[in-house]
Amino acid sequence: MNLPSTILDVLEEVKDPEIPVLNVIDLGVIRDVKVEDKEVMIKLTPTYSGCPAMDVIGDDLERAFAKAGYQTTIHLVMSPPWTTDWITERGRKALEEYGVAAPLEESADKAALLDGEKVVKCTNCGSKNTRLVSQFGSTACKAMFQCNDCGEPFDYFKCLR
Repeated sequence: MNLPSTILDVLEEVKDPEIPVLNVIDLGVIRDVKVEDKEVMIKLTPTYSGCPAMDVIGDDLERAFAKAGYQTTIHLVMSPPWTTDWITERGRKALEEYGVAAPLEESADKAALLDGEKVVKCTNCGSKNTRLVSQFGSTACKAMFQCNDCGEPFDYFKCLR
């Protein structure tokens, strides 16, 4: 998207309420933005159908743009479905720094597999000696892992395609 810096600045202010280190651009949920005078039309794709954060994100977008002097229209776009591939590299780094392991990519050079299991790097100590504790983490989009070396639990952002 080639957007004026003022519009991009407002979008980058709006965070995912469940993962506040990710803005809507880095999360990859903004599909399109059109600006006509003081009207901003946003196409927003939910991370998954029924995600409770989407209503909050929509409200936050409207408030942020109103504060900047714009009227906002938001359209939810379900197709193509959101994928973790749309998280930016900056977003992946922010997740790791926040303590949430970024989703593994399925390409051979990025995803480590050991006996068919994902090897997720510990966000605390960097060890790859980790294990899945639960498919369900602090939110529906995350799984809970634990490091076998430092003992710390941590979230893993599930890979969705």
